[in-house]
Amino acid sequence: MPNIGPTGFILIILVALLLFGPSKLPELGRAFGRTLREFKNGAKEIMEDDSDRKEVRAESAAKLEQAKQEQPVVQAAASAQGVQSADNKRLPE
Repeated sequence: MPNIGPTGFILIILVALLLFGPSKLPELGRAFGRTLREFKNGAKEIMEDDSDRKEVRAESAAKLEQAKQEQPVVQAAASAQGVQSADNKRLPE
């Protein structure tokens, strides 16, 4: 696909002038600018949400790892005291 050169750009501006008239072009430019600004803000929000999700996942993974490390300690303490597990089986020693 070829790039639009200066001649093509001028042709597009002339066609827009003929279609919309000189009074509507500034309004269209403002509307186009607002649209781009809204798109940019929306993209920023999506990127921020994505980074927030990554932080939450990292925190969850850290908590899960910590719980896994604490679990054998709790089981060993319960076993030493002769406590039975939730399914009424004696915990292995």
